Amino acid sequence: MSALKILVIPGSLRTGSLNAKLAAIMAFAEVTRISLGDFPLPIYDGDLQAKSGVPKHAINLKRMMSAHHGVLIVTPEYNSSVPALLKNAIDWVTRVHDLPEARGQVFRERAFAIAAASESRLGGTRALAALRLILSACQATVIPNQLALSFAGEAYDDMDRLRHPADLEALKGLVRQLIEVSQRMM
Repeated sequence: MSALKILVIPGSLRTGSLNAKLAAIMAFAEVTRISLGDFPLPIYDGDLQAKSGVPKHAINLKRMMSAHHGVLIVTPEYNSSVPALLKNAIDWVTRVHDLPEARGQVFRERAFAIAAASESRLGGTRALAALRLILSACQATVIPNQLALSFAGEAYDDMDRLRHPADLEALKGLVRQLIEVSQRMM
């Protein structure tokens, strides 16, 4: 059996992003952390796809996901939902058709975990609900556990580590469940 590999995708490109900080803390299994900025995509448009096909960055992102057993998405909350950057990436990846795979197979064959960090008391829970719905519509296995890091501006120490033991334990629980489900799906 090959070593378990986890892909970590922060849904924010902003410098100093609280979600990118949370994604950077992940140090488990074999982790690959990417930036969606390395996969620039136009806004999804069916006419554009019909005219030009699926962009190479969408194909590369889908193949990156395929090379991993589990995916952790750490998303900010924008207007009670996921940022357009993340939703657009998911929309394009669902359009990739790498034969002999069926379209969208990358979502059905691996486990997904979701987390959010927010300055608010709710910790991004509305974005997590929206992301869970989006991934479920893609027929992804989204683990039941999730992490909503409240008051995230105060959650990190000077070394960008989680300051509070309860937050660290919640993160470890999320990671454990992602690993367990990913191993069962291998």
